[in-house]
Amino acid sequence: MTDVTTPDFAQLGLAEPLLRALSEEGYTTPTPIQSQAIPLVLQGRDLLGIAQTGTGKTAAFALPLLHHLAARRAQAPRGGCRALILSPTRELASQIAENVRAYGRHLGLTSTVIFGGVGARPQVQALQRGVDVLVATPGRLLDHVQTGVARLQGVEILVLDEADQMLDRGFWPAIRKLTGMMSSKRQTLFFSATMPAEIAKIANELLKDPAKVSVAPVASTAERVDQRLIHIDASQKRVLLSELLRQPGIGRALVFARTKHGADRVAKHLVLDGINAHAIHGDRSQGQRERALAEFRNGRAPILVATDIASRGIDVDGVTHVFQFDLPDTPEAYVHRIGRTARAGASGEAIAFCAPDEVAKLKAVEKLIAMRIPAEDRRSPAAKAEAAAGLPKAKPQPPRGRGRPQNAGPGQQRQGRPQGPSRGPVPPRGDRRDRSWREADFRDSGR
Repeated sequence: MTDVTTPDFAQLGLAEPLLRALSEEGYTTPTPIQSQAIPLVLQGRDLLGIAQTGTGKTAAFALPLLHHLAARRAQAPRGGCRALILSPTRELASQIAENVRAYGRHLGLTSTVIFGGVGARPQVQALQRGVDVLVATPGRLLDHVQTGVARLQGVEILVLDEADQMLDRGFWPAIRKLTGMMSSKRQTLFFSATMPAEIAKIANELLKDPAKVSVAPVASTAERVDQRLIHIDASQKRVLLSELLRQPGIGRALVFARTKHGADRVAKHLVLDGINAHAIHGDRSQGQRERALAEFRNGRAPILVATDIASRGIDVDGVTHVFQFDLPDTPEAYVHRIGRTARAGASGEAIAFCAPDEVAKLKAVEKLIAMRIPAEDRRSPAAKAEAAAGLPKAKPQPPRGRGRPQNAGPGQQRQGRPQGPSRGPVPPRGDRRDRSWREADFRDSGR
């Protein structure tokens, strides 16, 4: 295995056109995941990589993949591709496709990206011609396969990026169908930020005698992130968020909400408070998402309110703060969220709000990261007294006769607003979490 102190990309064995492109991008020194993974992939090994977002893992698989395709020139199969990269979200797919084009600009290879939320005709035309590198979300790609537009028998290299998110979002049945259509002789690269038992089982199914690389403990948080926790009543979160966003030193800030409707509400209240913010989530059209990201990058709307799934692929330097308006349902998501700041050697601050009914989620996070997050208490005197007494917080029962509340996760009840006698909220279509992988992909990857 290559030493992680490798001083530059030239020593990793990459082709000269790739090194030239990297130099033009201003990259000279590989990150640990790159210096470990690239030589192994160049050897033709299957790879199991444990790496969080922001560690440079896209280049860790894209560079050797492009090297392989350039070294073994072949006609891209009509209706298919030579290399396939699967991503859980359209934002991440777009980001990967941009990197592939940048790194491979001197190689003369073709590439395209496929995801939902946009017209299918250009995708069909690109597939009919055949491409060297295809980046895709699982659901839209399977649609093309099932209509006979796409064929995967010619895939030489398969990359699964953010595998834990693929599993969380219910994409595994789609991936199983897609991989079943590929040659067993392919090389497979499997990347995940976490490695729970289910992911390990899937990796065993897909990989053959894989090399393994890990650049950080599964539960580690970015070293340059200053973490803070604020205990606060749920009703005061919005006021506090606006107050903090007005403080000096706030540049680009990401605000995480647990649900799509929650993200919309937070963004709306920020705008009403005079703070230019956009929301980004699975119910927004592709055009809306792209405009929100563009204004976030150029600073016109430096506050972006996002759900976890929509945040995949938001690879923007200069994010000074990450606010967790709602604590996540899974503690691993906390790690993913704060990894959006302190990139490219910069420092950052992560501030989490914890309402009284989120204490269990906080304990799960602190157990995972093996540390107590420095905290301050801004709860009301009544809430402080209740917490000191160890009294459980009463949870209102959902209105009788209604099903699962809006946006509740599997096995989860979400406290809703009290409803009047005449009408109550109707869950929007596509917002039920217990649907099939096809509808999950429509919701989260834009089909």
